Amino acid sequence: MRRSIGATPSLHQSKNNCEGARRNMQREDLLDLNAYVAVAEERSFTRAAVKLKTSQSALSYAIRRLETRLGVRLLHRTTRNVAPTDAGERLLQTLGPAFENIQTELESLAELRQTPVGALRIDAPEHAIDTLWPKLETFIRDHPLVKLEIEISSNYPDIVTGRFDAGIRLGEEVAKDMVAVRVGPVMRMVVVGSPAYFMKRPKPSTPYDISGHECIHYRRPSTGQLRPWEFSKKGRAVNASVEGQLVFNNLNTIIKATKSGLGMAYLPEDFLRQEVADGSLIQVLTDWCPSISGYHLYYPSRRLKSAALGLLIEALRYQR
Repeated sequence: MRRSIGATPSLHQSKNNCEGARRNMQREDLLDLNAYVAVAEERSFTRAAVKLKTSQSALSYAIRRLETRLGVRLLHRTTRNVAPTDAGERLLQTLGPAFENIQTELESLAELRQTPVGALRIDAPEHAIDTLWPKLETFIRDHPLVKLEIEISSNYPDIVTGRFDAGIRLGEEVAKDMVAVRVGPVMRMVVVGSPAYFMKRPKPSTPYDISGHECIHYRRPSTGQLRPWEFSKKGRAVNASVEGQLVFNNLNTIIKATKSGLGMAYLPEDFLRQEVADGSLIQVLTDWCPSISGYHLYYPSRRLKSAALGLLIEALRYQR
């Protein structure tokens, strides 16, 4: 029996059909993946629908379609909560940075405009913002279309998972895999105690005299490690043996405890200028205190730098 020629598509037609299906599938995948990222990040179909300006039913359909194509469940759904499954979390860890890079690249097109636009979210300690405020104020006035959100914190959040564009920290506290730009001068570590404390204990003359003193420790939030008390003089380096009852991961709390006479502290000098000037804290071991790198603005090396972030970096960059 002869098969009808009209019933059999040509090789050219088959190729076109396949390519068309592939293009349609790619567009469909992108839409569904974007829907999944929004729901997984917001942990809510309602908030994701508002974010994407679509309906909850459209999002639900897109994610069911994606789960069917992949053959795995991506979301745990209850009447109150939505959360990624293990497979969904793995997909989110891949897609989140990818979509962020796409968004950043789109925002970088603002460089083609006469007036830069964009949004920046920065994490920084309060002292850094106080120090950099004159430059920040100038940046804000010069770029009215750049939306700047600054979160003041001392707990050193991960700026990638926290969805920050950049952070500001002391140079020694910036992770090695970050791009860091110096925005502040070199600082110096100093040892201080209150007048009441030194009425009970003799002032140390060398780092070796610290042994036996009550020392207030600082635990770095970024690493969980205690900051060592390091000293140097005429090329001679000394790591002092320190003991004490108190450990804090917040510099302002250490200053309060030190002013209360509970022990000596080892802190950046710039944090203590007012207390030393008004006599509520006494600085010791001045000739042994080392310098440390000042504040740095940092951002992930794998993330594309937006036009707005580039402008902020140049505005804050430290000039000797």
